[in-house]
Amino acid sequence: MYIGDYMISYDDKALHELQIWKSKMRKKPSIIDKASKGVQNKFNDILPDAYHEIITSAIKNLTKAVLFGSKYVTKPPIKNLSLMEREKLVKEKTKIYKTTAIIEGAATGAGGIVLGLTDLPLLLSIKIKFLYDVASIYGFDVSDYKERLYILNIFQLAFSSKGHVNEVFEKMENWEEYSKSLPNDINSFDWKSFQQEYRDYIDLAKLLQMIPGIGAVIGSYVNNKLMKKLSATAIQAYRMRVFE
Repeated sequence: MYIGDYMISYDDKALHELQIWKSKMRKKPSIIDKASKGVQNKFNDILPDAYHEIITSAIKNLTKAVLFGSKYVTKPPIKNLSLMEREKLVKEKTKIYKTTAIIEGAATGAGGIVLGLTDLPLLLSIKIKFLYDVASIYGFDVSDYKERLYILNIFQLAFSSKGHVNEVFEKMENWEEYSKSLPNDINSFDWKSFQQEYRDYIDLAKLLQMIPGIGAVIGSYVNNKLMKKLSATAIQAYRMRVFE
């Protein structure tokens, strides 16, 4: 593999990509980022309180269920593989989960509003289960509560506003030290910020998915894009742990 005229190893290439990604994660919100967040906040104000309550409760309860349940169906940490071998497995997993998300998005999108409302929890399950598998591939034990919190932080990096990304990344960049201060209770997790940031990121696309006639196309397209972004974020987040 080459960077410019120099031949480098896979690990060196991965480390170079990681440094570029870390620089992007540290960048502060631009004027456009701040304006977008303001528009999203106004959009949220228009939606009825009942909608907010249902979505908040659904994301909190489902995420808890997935976090506590997925560890029992996830393979144990994979040992003694090179980074290149691990990331080949991650790419294979990404294809499988991306296909599942595309089919799910098309099916729920084709069903209009009623089925469209089921897409949010279904897609959330797919995403978090995918992250469990990725953690295992990189050699991390998801039976450890703090590894499951790391998974939630990866999720937030992928699907949050730029300002929130800065806050989350600062913790993740010093994870070994930060994790020592974490409480041993998942109920201490900031569910309100988690669900609000996630919803803000995908609300408009998911509402469009409920429109009869175009919902199926939008559903499959959006879910494909979301899974690609989650995979790319997870790879860099675990590279950060591996190189640490």
